[in-house]
Amino acid sequence: MNFLDPAFIAAFIAIVGFDIILSGDNAVVIAMATRNLKGKERTRAVLWGSAAAIIMRVIFTLFAVKLLGFPYLKIVGAVLLLWIGIKLMVPDDGEEEIAGQSGLFAAIKTILIADLVMSIDNVVAVAAAADAAPEQYKVLLLFLGLAISIPLIIFSSAILLKLMDRYPVIVVIGAALLGIVAGQMLVSDPVTVGWVKQNAPWLRYAVPIVGAIFVVGLGKYLAKRAELVAPKAP
Repeated sequence: MNFLDPAFIAAFIAIVGFDIILSGDNAVVIAMATRNLKGKERTRAVLWGSAAAIIMRVIFTLFAVKLLGFPYLKIVGAVLLLWIGIKLMVPDDGEEEIAGQSGLFAAIKTILIADLVMSIDNVVAVAAAADAAPEQYKVLLLFLGLAISIPLIIFSSAILLKLMDRYPVIVVIGAALLGIVAGQMLVSDPVTVGWVKQNAPWLRYAVPIVGAIFVVGLGKYLAKRAELVAPKAP
C-alpha cells in the first residue's frame, strides 16, 4: 500500500476537510446536552456518549460505502452532498435547542439521538470521499476519517466554530469540496460511468468543477438573500 499515492492523499485531504467542516454541530450538541452536569459526571457523559455515537457512525459509514455501489445511489448521494454544501453556506436561524440533562444516562441518550440525526451529512461525505479512492484504500480511509472525527467532535468544537466564524473562507472551501465530490459521484455512478468513459471522458473533470461552482454560487446567493430578509436588530 503506497501512502504517497496521489489518489490516497487526495481522498485523505477531502475526508479531513469534511470532518473539520461538518463536526462542529455534533460537538455543539454534546456541549449543550451535558451543560447541566458537573465534574467527572460531565466527562463520563461526553466520553460514553461520544463513544456510542462513533460506533453508530462506523456502522452507518460502512453501510453507506456498500450502498454507493448500487446503480443510481451515487446520483442520490451527489444530490444530497450538493444540498449539504449549499446549506453549509446559508446562516442558520439559530441552533436547535437541546435540553441540558441532569442525569448521566439521560445526557448519553440525548447525545446519541442527536448525533444520529445530525451525522447524515458527515457519513455521506466521508463515504463518498473514500469511495472515490482506489479499492485497496477504502477501508483504511474510512477508519482514518472516523479516527480523526473523534478528537474533533469531543475536544475541538469551540476552536473549530470560532475559526469558521473568524475565517469564513474555511466554510467556502468546505462547500466547494462537497461540490467537487458530488460531481465525481455523478460521473462515477454505475449508470453514468460507462457512457462518460466512451463518449465524454472530459466530464470526469468538468462536472466536479461545475459542482463546486454551483454549490458556492447558489450558497452565496441564498446567504445574501437570507441576510436581506432577516429582521433588523432594533
